[in-house]
Amino acid sequence: MLTLLTDFGSHDVYVGVMKGVIACINPRVTIVDLTHEIPPQDIAAARFCLMNAYPYFPQGTVHVAVVDPGVGSARRAIALQMPHFTLVGPDNGLFSGVLSPENPILAAVELSNSDYWRTPDPSTTFHGRDIFAPVGAHLSKGVPLEDLGPAIDPRTLVTLDLPQCQWQNQEIVGCIQYIDRFGNLITNIPASLVMGKLGSVGVGDRMIPGGNTYSDAPKGGPVALVGSHGWVEIAINGGNASYTLQLAVGATVRVRLS
Repeated sequence: MLTLLTDFGSHDVYVGVMKGVIACINPRVTIVDLTHEIPPQDIAAARFCLMNAYPYFPQGTVHVAVVDPGVGSARRAIALQMPHFTLVGPDNGLFSGVLSPENPILAAVELSNSDYWRTPDPSTTFHGRDIFAPVGAHLSKGVPLEDLGPAIDPRTLVTLDLPQCQWQNQEIVGCIQYIDRFGNLITNIPASLVMGKLGSVGVGDRMIPGGNTYSDAPKGGPVALVGSHGWVEIAINGGNASYTLQLAVGATVRVRLS
């Protein structure tokens, strides 16, 4: 299985072209579109979406992720072998959310072997088509990672320096890390910290009551809860929390336990 995650949208043919390149190399592979609606050049949003999607795929899946504002520059094109899957994409921090001591990198390479590219003279603006899609397809056919290019030290990979939540004065202080298409404000506070005792969430001078479902708030009212992704989020029952509360990614939130 091979997944695709990009910021290409559906208006243009870019995604379809990548799938055509993959099919020419491995017509038998199953391709799953994680999303192509990442906001343009938003590496942090891509990080969040990939981090929350990869656990649901079978062992051996190849994840090709292309949100690449540095395309054509000196940034590296990489592939990472993880215990149960492989990552392919630009070295720009996109994979930061997947990497952890519990999910170690087994091998990392720079994609410099043009034998596995679509062409030895790739476009400087479309590495998704000319490098990442064909490399992902070759990996799905069983090509060894080490054939794709020289090994690199995982410690040299680019990471996104996102704020970490922490305890302060009996509260868990964090921030909004992602906003989904419903306008739900997803924080960087994991469910494991609230332990089923989410009392309220403070944003600015406003306190949002905790609940278990969106309908725990009256229609049009705010509620804080743990979403299906495993993070504390703020929502509006039947509405858009980002618009209603005028909050954006990076805004500070404070969680109080009940």
